[in-house]
Amino acid sequence: MDRKKFIRNSILGIASLATATKILESCSKSDNDDNGSESSSDGSCTVSPSETKGPFPIKTPSQLVLENIKSDRIGVALLINLTIENQTKDCTPLEGVLVDVWHCDKDGNYSEYGGTSMQQTDYTSVHFLRGRQTSDAKGNVSFLSIFPGWYQGRAPHVHVEVLTSSGSSLLVTQIAFPENVSSEVYSSTNYSAHGQADTSNTRDNVFSDSLSDELATLTGNLTDGYTLSKTITVKA
Repeated sequence: MDRKKFIRNSILGIASLATATKILESCSKSDNDDNGSESSSDGSCTVSPSETKGPFPIKTPSQLVLENIKSDRIGVALLINLTIENQTKDCTPLEGVLVDVWHCDKDGNYSEYGGTSMQQTDYTSVHFLRGRQTSDAKGNVSFLSIFPGWYQGRAPHVHVEVLTSSGSSLLVTQIAFPENVSSEVYSSTNYSAHGQADTSNTRDNVFSDSLSDELATLTGNLTDGYTLSKTITVKA
């Protein structure tokens, strides 16, 4: 996928992005940043941590082949750039795999679920902040979204599943956010009513033993939006 062309074509779907030019600059810079990959100069890398898929996984991912997963959700713009690499082939980019992402909205609610003690707001009939893309020749996929909120007992996060082209799961993992960025976002207008996250990354039951391997790199700001960059390594 040509990420710059992708952003130009999709930019109108994210109202909180001030200008296409600024976010493109942010994206270009992040392409050269350390994006959390475990790769090293000798070609060695380790498989990304395997984490729980629930409790709100995508119910119909094949029907959600989307680049812009924002839907009607309000929040700070977030461009999610993921690179998938293959540990069994010297950490080379993995082309043609399916990459599913999903996360909660600014108030901590997931689409496709609700009306229960775990999530009182009923969003069972809608499908925001969920999507699927196929990795390109460089192992890249991109999604236009919003910065996720948080819910009780969990640090802010994004879920990711990587699958073969035939749908067999290669890895389910999660991505953590730098706490200084999350704190700034949660103090902003659209998020402040929900307050600050009640669980830090180090106290989170998913990230506490693997944070260094699951922490994303973020660039950007509240006005123009943020770019998340992360390399995910699977054994394929």
